[in-house]
Amino acid sequence: MATESSSADSQISVGAAANSPSLVQTVFMGPNGLRAGWRLLMYLLLVFACSRGSTYAIQHIAPIGDWLRSQPTTVISASQLVFGEAVSFLVVLLPALVMMKIEKRPFGEYGLPVEQAFGKGFWQGVPFGFAMMTLLMVLISLFHGYSYEGIGASGTVAIKYAILYAIGFLFVGFFEEFGFRGYVQSTLGSGIGFWPSALIFSFLFGYVHLRNPGEAKIGAFMAGSFGLLAAFSLRRTGSLWFAVGMHMAFDWTETYFYGVPDSGLLAQGHLLNSSFHGPVWLTGGSVGPEGSYLVFIVLILSAAAIHFIFPAEEERVKRAALRDPVG
Repeated sequence: MATESSSADSQISVGAAANSPSLVQTVFMGPNGLRAGWRLLMYLLLVFACSRGSTYAIQHIAPIGDWLRSQPTTVISASQLVFGEAVSFLVVLLPALVMMKIEKRPFGEYGLPVEQAFGKGFWQGVPFGFAMMTLLMVLISLFHGYSYEGIGASGTVAIKYAILYAIGFLFVGFFEEFGFRGYVQSTLGSGIGFWPSALIFSFLFGYVHLRNPGEAKIGAFMAGSFGLLAAFSLRRTGSLWFAVGMHMAFDWTETYFYGVPDSGLLAQGHLLNSSFHGPVWLTGGSVGPEGSYLVFIVLILSAAAIHFIFPAEEERVKRAALRDPVG
């Protein structure tokens, strides 16, 4: 009997060893397939390849390269903004489409469901972003730090620039929201959780703003805080469409509508002429209103507004039950 039992135990051990995952499977594979870290690395390598490829192509296509080199560097050019941000969006979008095929996941899981394109969420975000920047300008004005000095552009010129900057900042919204809170947020979040991932990419979002001419640490910190606000809206709405609309309108209102510096640069062809005067903590100095300490009041109030406009799932269920107690 002892011999039979030993033989049975041996067979069980061999079977368990055969069914146990190999080292390669353990390192690369998780319960949901390829581990999040490896998928993120593949995506970033593809982004790097697309970035280098697009840069090389632009530099070696003479008309485009010559045109870009002729653009001003001390102001924001509307046409250059549209072109540059459209290319940047493609650099982060195309690799995500490749990963979608590899992972066999719907594109909507990366934050931009096509069926919601320019729908209710986006058009809720647009007035929200306009209101955020307007509130900031009002707060600075209350402390006598902002002055309106007339119209900078009018008639067909104003309309032309309004449209061009709307398109340009739409691509800014697409690039920065999808680039920092799209595929990367979805993928890393599946591995370490939503908020740890959001904190990492919001920090990186603020850090990369330091490369902007005229940017300062306070402006970069504000950008990172804005990233957390956008992540919060993603969490509550389930997509990036609200954040894209909010981001686009926030930048458009600052740069074109009020005509104030954005990371130290003024827009070529803005609607209003404005000036700042007062301490840097109030006006943001050369950075512009994004560098004002008052921006954090706006961000806190905006987070509170998002909290009430887009309640958490359990709160939505409670509200639905109150509206329809029978159901």
